[in-house]
Amino acid sequence: MSAEQIPVGTSSTTPTSIDSASTGASSFWDRATKWASEHKAVVYTIAGVTVVATGAGIYYYTSSPRNNGTTGSSASEKKRAKKDKRKNKKSAEEKSIQDDKEPKKPEPAKVEQAEEELPDVDESTVGAMSEQERKDTAAKLKAAGNKAYGSKDYNKAIELYGKAIICKADPVFYSNRAACWNMMSNWEKVIEDTTAAINIDNEYVKALNRRANAYEQSGQYSLALLDYTASCIIDAFRNDQSAQSVERLLKKVAEAKGKEILAGKEKKLPSPTFVTNYLQSFRPKPPPAGLEDTAELDENTGKGQLKKGIQAMSKKTGDSYTDAAAAFDKALELGDLGEHEAFAYNLRGTFRYLKGENQDALSDLSKSVDLQPALTQSFIKRASMHLELGELNSTFAPHYSNMINKTPGNREAAAKDFEAAMEQNKEDPDIYYHRAQLHFILSEFAEAAKDYQKSIELDKDFIFSHIQLGVTQYKMGSIASSMATFRRCMKNFDKVPDVYNYYGELLLDQQKYQEAIEKFDTAVDMEKQAKPMGMNVLPLINKALALFQWKQDFAGAEELCQKALIIDPECDIAVATMAQLLLQQGKVTEALTYFERAAELSRTEGEIINALSYAEATRTQLEVQEKYPQLASRLQGMGPGGMAPGMR
Repeated sequence: MSAEQIPVGTSSTTPTSIDSASTGASSFWDRATKWASEHKAVVYTIAGVTVVATGAGIYYYTSSPRNNGTTGSSASEKKRAKKDKRKNKKSAEEKSIQDDKEPKKPEPAKVEQAEEELPDVDESTVGAMSEQERKDTAAKLKAAGNKAYGSKDYNKAIELYGKAIICKADPVFYSNRAACWNMMSNWEKVIEDTTAAINIDNEYVKALNRRANAYEQSGQYSLALLDYTASCIIDAFRNDQSAQSVERLLKKVAEAKGKEILAGKEKKLPSPTFVTNYLQSFRPKPPPAGLEDTAELDENTGKGQLKKGIQAMSKKTGDSYTDAAAAFDKALELGDLGEHEAFAYNLRGTFRYLKGENQDALSDLSKSVDLQPALTQSFIKRASMHLELGELNSTFAPHYSNMINKTPGNREAAAKDFEAAMEQNKEDPDIYYHRAQLHFILSEFAEAAKDYQKSIELDKDFIFSHIQLGVTQYKMGSIASSMATFRRCMKNFDKVPDVYNYYGELLLDQQKYQEAIEKFDTAVDMEKQAKPMGMNVLPLINKALALFQWKQDFAGAEELCQKALIIDPECDIAVATMAQLLLQQGKVTEALTYFERAAELSRTEGEIINALSYAEATRTQLEVQEKYPQLASRLQGMGPGGMAPGMR
């Protein structure tokens, strides 16, 4: 895999009946953000970040292994199930028109007889009626409308409900007429009538659900999300179908906005923390002969630019990485690279990949392996890209977490690249290390452990093989073995800050807060001494999480996140952590700003969708409070941060 370390850790019609099984608010939001949180873990796998599953962490922490097999259902079975689901939902809508006190659905033949007994109603005749007469007449018309609806005579039902409304502007009458429009797929009319019902009774759950469905069917996803969310709050999250609708709409809104962002997004490098973690997932090697620091090369030549880029990479700052990317572009533009041409394509492809220019990156890496197959690193990087991009190299890639739950369509291509690399040099420890990453992501922990161990046997001095072996043992449930591995790491690599940082994460997961914070502090001190201009900010963020989880110390946690952002302003982990901390304190408006910033900083489609899902959940909370102020107290009663997804 391409990373240094790995995190450990619908249908066309929505039913509007509210008489379904109940779930709690907590389980609802767990489910509503599961797809995003799972993806976040893989995002930082690609970045080379190990994050251990903790009980109170930002949702890029994962907590359970995934099934990497297929579901076992055939395509025809799935098609039938989908058809049955649509049929059941339509049936639910038909039944939802009936109120608890209404008679059972009559035989069609009786409808005509009932209608003959109804008085002729219009604006003039109603004006002459007493209030009680209007009420009685409206009830008769509503009952007749229900019968017509039950007989699927929707036009007649619409007429009868309309006459009932003339007698009495009752929200139920509007909602029932909306149900008729719903069965006829007239979404504009559904919205019109349900809005009238909600204007009379703004906590009318059935009308809210009907309008939400109409908004969704007409592509107005943000409005649909708002209505479903309000419905869930009013109904105290007892309606599982409404909760699932919020989950679905969060995804749709995030995907729609994600496409807009991607269309105009400037391709640039992610934070230096991200870039550094990716680059150091490969064992450091000296520059090729002729490109050493002592080599005298004109910067106006391809080789001179290649040397300049290599030197810039070693500084590990945001500006230096930008300079390196520009130098590699220039080197290939100038040409005359000789034996270093494959190496130049490897490096330019690497930085193109980091900027999200995936097709160009694949092209460069393919040229590199064609020119110099012995450069195994190009095979490894291309294998990682095959796995990350998945089956979909189209305009909008799916969530990478979807590929975790099944065999990726291009896993075979990734495996072939690893095999090709081994044919060139089966003693290259990087091959086994990155193949282990692939196994880990697919929850094949036993296979991952074997490859990490093989990597260590070939090169015992590469710290990250040891760290990942310890993380894998932890995920396999071998806690004692994992702790022993990390203790050996601290003994043999006592000057490497990463060891203390990731060991601290394991301790945090076991709620050994004091020990965890001590390890994070040690990592921070080492980072400051070794890399004052480009330190890894992850220990600061991890300490912030520890303070929150242990002591609910929001002030201390925020201060640490702010320090991380001063050092690395584009570290989206720090931004997302800050957003979650603010959300937990009920600072919803401020949290939204940080969630939106996280989306801006995101590198890939999946990262953008993940960040936007949190932003939309937070934005919806604000809109619900503004549109339905009477619901604000209920949101506050759900705990810190209200309903939006947050730390668990």
